[in-house]
Parts: sequence; C-alpha cells; structure tokens
Amino acid sequence: MKSIGALVALAMSVAGASAQSYPSKTITLIVPFAAGGPADVTGRLAAEQYGRLLGQRVIVENVVGAGGTTGVARGARAAPDGYTLVLGHMGTHAAAVTLTPNLSYDPVTDFEPVGIVAEYPMLLAVRKDLPASTLAEFAAYARANEAKLNMAHAGVGSVSQTGCLLLNAAIGIKPTQVPFTGTGPAMTAILAGQVDYVCDPILGPMAHVRAGTVKALAIAGPRRHPALPDVPTAAEGGLPQFAAAPFYGVFAPKGTPRDVLDKLSAAHLAALDDEGTRKRLIELGGDVPERDRRGPAALAALVKAEIARLTPILKEVIGK
Repeated sequence: MKSIGALVALAMSVAGASAQSYPSKTITLIVPFAAGGPADVTGRLAAEQYGRLLGQRVIVENVVGAGGTTGVARGARAAPDGYTLVLGHMGTHAAAVTLTPNLSYDPVTDFEPVGIVAEYPMLLAVRKDLPASTLAEFAAYARANEAKLNMAHAGVGSVSQTGCLLLNAAIGIKPTQVPFTGTGPAMTAILAGQVDYVCDPILGPMAHVRAGTVKALAIAGPRRHPALPDVPTAAEGGLPQFAAAPFYGVFAPKGTPRDVLDKLSAAHLAALDDEGTRKRLIELGGDVPERDRRGPAALAALVKAEIARLTPILKEVIGK
C-alpha cells in the first residue's frame, strides 16, 4: 500500500511540476481552414498574442477539409497537454452537428473551452456583375434564376454554408452549392466570376467591398457595422431571418490539466484587454465580447446555445 501511495504522490508531483513549467515548448494552434479567410486571420492574431503573453512561440497550422471538421477532429484527438489548440466557430462547433454526417467529435464533451476571440456579423457578397444591387433585387433574381445560381461556401457545416442556408431558406431557393477549402479560395472564385455569391463573416469580403471588386448587399447583424456603414442590414432589406454573427473561439482537447487551462484562459483574457488587439479586431469587422462574455464558461454556454438554436432550423432547411 505504501508503494502505491508513493507512486500516486510521485505522479501528482510530476503533473504539478509540468503544469508549473507550462509552456516549455512551441504551441500549435490548428486553424481548420485555408490561409487568408476570417478563421485564419483571427487565429493568427490570437496566436501572436498568446505567444507574447505566454513567452513561447505559437504557430498556426492550417488543416483544411470537410467544412473545418477535419482540423477540429485532429484537435480533439491531440494530446491533452496544452501544446495543441484549435480555433473553432459557429460552423465547426454548432452547425456541423446537423450538417456533417457521422461527425467524429462532440463539440460539447470533447473540448475544454479557452475563450471567445470575436464575433463577426455575416455579409452577403455577390460577384460585381450580378444584376442586383439590393437584397430585394437579389432575392428576386435568385428566385428567377435558381437553376443556374451558384453559391460558394467553405465546406459542409462551415459558417459560410450555414449563413447562406439561412439566407436561402428566407428567400425560398435551393441553388447549386460549390464547396471550397475556405472562404479565401471562395472569394477568389467570386472575384473571377466563377460563382455568384457567398455568405462570409465581414472580415473576409470587406477589403474587396471597399475596393469595389465585389458587391455587399446586406449584413446579417442587428445593426449596420461601422466598418461598412453603407451596407444595410438584412432586416432593412426585408429578410430579418438572415441573422448570424458567428463566434470564433479557442479550444483545447478534453482532459487538458486545469492549471494549464487557467494559464491559457488568463492569456486569452489579457490578450483581449490589450487596446491594440481590440483595435485590430474591430478594424477587421469583429465585435470583441466584454470580459464576462469571453472566458471558458461563456464559450461553453455559447456552444450549447448555438447548437440548440441552429439544429431545428438547419434540419428543416436540409429536410431531415
């Protein structure tokens, strides 16, 4: 019995020392989409600030596929030691429950939430030469040309697919869906005129809208956004059902030690307290949550709430 007690005490001592020394090596943040899109930009900003505050390099690894669920699944399977984190969002941690067949992870039980980075209202962006300049005109054009209409998205279960499914349901159309590895490549196809429209968090299309190379017809938030003040809300355009402001949050694998999670969460809160970081996120079109809405408990509650909100809507849209 004494030997067993000694082994337990030794294990606890090693675990405590490990947590106290964390981090002692490079941390990887998995971003489950291609470079250049909203998830990638948000993830790289988070990685930079985590590295500064934790005193270790944090690298971004883009793991694409299956609407972000490939990368998130890898994160769920990673060693729960704090050295592999994953950026998830409304698509990977809420909509995918309904939209991804045989989802290999449970967004609620397979992760330890670290915190919410930002929320980005969704934007309807269309190719420059699409014959519609308002949401009402787009709805009319879409109904009349449904058979040849192409909708871009970043994969089944992604934020971009979910947002456009909400839009399509409000209009009453089922266009051809064209999947990409991320909304960066999807936006490239919009610019080339290869697809007609995309529903992307404001960060993705914003620079192209300002440059006049794509048209933004509506923002799916409760109010106009200061980053694009001339773009009306979907409610102003007559489609209040098109409402989505996806969250982007950082998660660790289930079983990550509490002391490690506490260090990560403290760095997360401090990063978003930094005025430069907040300013950058706002410039990118993000809404930075207040302190009591950005920590682990808030992220856990938001994941559960979004699953409950989106599941019945998406089941009806896809006919399940």
